[in-house]
Amino acid sequence: MKAAANSKKAEAPQVENTTAALEGSELGEVKVHENVIASLVRRAALSVEGVSRLAGSTLVDNIAEIVGSRRMQSRAITIEMADNNRVSIEIKLILKADFNIPEVAAQVQKAVIERVEKVTGMTVTKVGVLVQDIDEVTPPEEEPDDENAEIDSIPMN
Repeated sequence: MKAAANSKKAEAPQVENTTAALEGSELGEVKVHENVIASLVRRAALSVEGVSRLAGSTLVDNIAEIVGSRRMQSRAITIEMADNNRVSIEIKLILKADFNIPEVAAQVQKAVIERVEKVTGMTVTKVGVLVQDIDEVTPPEEEPDDENAEIDSIPMN
């Protein structure tokens, strides 16, 4: 029976490490969940000029946001936590048209590293940026001619 019990333990699925323990104290241990890091990454990336949005299905992401799901982040942001408070990140983005991809990617990397390290105290070892698409520029709608707009305001005497 012990052999059967041991084989069941060996077959148990491995649980992914979704938290990182920060410096502990006599009060207890402080842990940061990967959702916190993903939120910081999202905000940092979207703050960079030229970034349109995170990659993914707009319809699915909008529905997920309405119902409060954070799964959209898991499709666009990958977090890998290691020992010694180290984290590596990959983010998939849609950029705005007419922006230089390498420049925007470098700014995203810098913004993500600064934000995550400042808020969590962790060391970011890598930020991979994958540009999956570019939003096309749509021309602004034409406004009515000024001549036609003034016709409505002709005084009637």
